[in-house]
Amino acid sequence: MTFRPDPGRLPAVFLDRDGTIIEDVGYLRHLDQIVFFPWSIDAIRALNRAGLPVVVITNQSGIARGILTEAFVDETHRRIAEQVAAGAARIDAYYYCPHHPQGKVEPYVQACDCRKPGCGMIERASRDLGLDPSRSFVVGDTWLDVGAARAAGARSILVRKRTTTRDELPPVPSWPPGLDADAIVDNLAAAASWILTHVDRA
Repeated sequence: MTFRPDPGRLPAVFLDRDGTIIEDVGYLRHLDQIVFFPWSIDAIRALNRAGLPVVVITNQSGIARGILTEAFVDETHRRIAEQVAAGAARIDAYYYCPHHPQGKVEPYVQACDCRKPGCGMIERASRDLGLDPSRSFVVGDTWLDVGAARAAGARSILVRKRTTTRDELPPVPSWPPGLDADAIVDNLAAAASWILTHVDRA
């Protein structure tokens, strides 16, 4: 789908969840594994104050693999919403993809357009919430997020991954080769700052 600028629709910020807002623990299976990066809620609050809808889009293939349930993912998002609200911030909506073509739980075993780098979650949120992808931003810590942004016609910000053994910022080679992000930053706070200086409010 090709999106054209629409002044009647809002620019928004689509955020990956694990590794962007909260620490990536692999398959998050217990609510006590939810650990926010120290800057995440402040960054979300800054986007809220700028009038930008904030939407989480997250691949959750653990559902298709039989590791998680949709009910648990919904519970996780309720807990995240509570903690974000306690910091006077807001995430406007949560979308997740439960599918994986190599899963084992029907009906989630399928190739789909919602799993990033597909842009199905962005398309759905844009229809539901009146958003304009062509004026929006996608922030995430993998090239799957950049690919989803490109597929939707949005701008992309890649958050560098940190190693678990040293506090360092390793190189971020493009994957697949030739895929470009509009910006590569250290964390969500830096991404929010970049967005607030590049947002088109026309």
